[in-house]
Amino acid sequence: MDEIDAMFSDLLGEMDHLSQVSFFFFFEVESTNLVCLNSLNELEDHDLDALVADLESKSTDQQSPTHNGNSNPTGNETAPPAVYQESEPVVTFPVVTTQSSRAVKMNEPQTKADKIKVALDKLKEAKVRKLIIKVLMSDNSSKTLMVDERQTVRDVLDTLFEKTHCESSIEWSLYETNPDLQTERAFEDHECLVEPLSAWSRHSENKLYFLSTPQKYMMFTEPQIFYMWKKKKSSSDMNSQAKELLIKEHFGGSTTIVPNLEGVLYLKEDGKKVWKPRYFMLRASGIYYVPKGKTKSSTDLACFVRFEKVNVYTASSYKQKYRAPTDFCFLLKHPCIQKESPYIKILCCEDKHALLLWVNSIRIAKVRFIAARYDARIVATSLESPYPSS
Repeated sequence: MDEIDAMFSDLLGEMDHLSQVSFFFFFEVESTNLVCLNSLNELEDHDLDALVADLESKSTDQQSPTHNGNSNPTGNETAPPAVYQESEPVVTFPVVTTQSSRAVKMNEPQTKADKIKVALDKLKEAKVRKLIIKVLMSDNSSKTLMVDERQTVRDVLDTLFEKTHCESSIEWSLYETNPDLQTERAFEDHECLVEPLSAWSRHSENKLYFLSTPQKYMMFTEPQIFYMWKKKKSSSDMNSQAKELLIKEHFGGSTTIVPNLEGVLYLKEDGKKVWKPRYFMLRASGIYYVPKGKTKSSTDLACFVRFEKVNVYTASSYKQKYRAPTDFCFLLKHPCIQKESPYIKILCCEDKHALLLWVNSIRIAKVRFIAARYDARIVATSLESPYPSS
């Protein structure tokens, strides 16, 4: 215990000079479990009290025996996503001795350091990887909550609806910002939040926001924008019945149909502030381009990037930073890349509408690619229209 206290004191001292960072250090538990914590020392007392109470509640709930695998152990907690129910074992915890249990009850944490120690002890008991995250609101307030590797973004959003008393809506998103790359991205509802956030470096200044994003599911509210983009005149006056037919045609089958998008985009050359126009085409597996002197025939197309290990991010102020032709840029990169890298692909669109088309069409193609390659159930949770038919 003396060694643990000494190590913990050193960590707290190191955290004093860090601020506004979502995740500060990794704490190894039994050599196989990593628990990523944010600066518990920066939390207000009432937030820390709420966190300790939440950890105590989760620990109690998960220690309760479950006789029926399909029943909810608490009646209030949301069950883990179905995709994990087949493979994830029931979470178990080390046995707590009567003496240690009595000590916890008799010695309620009084100081902030005591409360932090209790929070660390509870986190160390976990058999699944967990994160303490700080989510910023549009009014500059914040909420602190714990998420584990089994929870999807949709699960975390549901928790935030409860904590903020905000009206539940599919338009709300968890939004990631990266000031080093000047990028941002709304996490998809089907994503497991712990995995991408664990890629943030120790000294990262990335932030996580809880925001309303009306354009999140535009492919369902305005499908003609993406599937009839060549017919600009007819796309504005399409009635609701025609939209429903379009949605059913492209999303209602066994596979999702990717928008057949193509056009000129400006490509930033590696390591240079030079942009060259190329003709790009979107396909289900990735983005392709027409090499110089070649035709648009499928046999002449060259692969630019595949969707297997990249996400799409929108960029800001690249006209000033990289001398981009316009301010409507997006990039494709692996989520683990957090700094400038030659493995980041940066593209620039002519206008805001083209940016909207490409970013959202790539989102559709990426989820379609993942579903086809890994698990078709993702389609049901991500690309099934969230809007009820009339």
